[in-house]
Amino acid sequence: MKIVGYKPEYQVYFKEFNISWLEEYFSVEPFDNYAFENPEEAILKDGGRIIFAENDDEIIGTVALKYAEPGVFEMAKMAVRKDARGLGAGKLLCTSIVEIARNMKATRLILYSNKQLKPAIAMYLQMGFTEIPLEPGLYKRADIKMELVF
Repeated sequence: MKIVGYKPEYQVYFKEFNISWLEEYFSVEPFDNYAFENPEEAILKDGGRIIFAENDDEIIGTVALKYAEPGVFEMAKMAVRKDARGLGAGKLLCTSIVEIARNMKATRLILYSNKQLKPAIAMYLQMGFTEIPLEPGLYKRADIKMELVF
């Protein structure tokens, strides 16, 4: 398994994998659709990144690094294809995006999630993320905010 960078032809995977898990657990919000349809504008133009996990020449997962404010990036839109879960793609994506943020001289990496996503929360805690106060109303599905300070 390896990490590959964003290419316009991978936008379909970014959208498909994320919509799949969002519909499974929550619902797709308007800002989600905007990011999935316009990743260059929504994520990449401000210095963000989108990476993908590739296994046996197939894209099986993705995660985005979105600029939040000077020194701060948000890890967002992490998704692994349902039939590829359990192979370690999520952990590889997470460790890779943390390293990218660190190399970009970020001082903090934040994420928003939901406590019902127990395997994801456990992985974030294992990676060194800690829970911080969640500002209300930013994301309907978020009930936890976490940060990793570099």
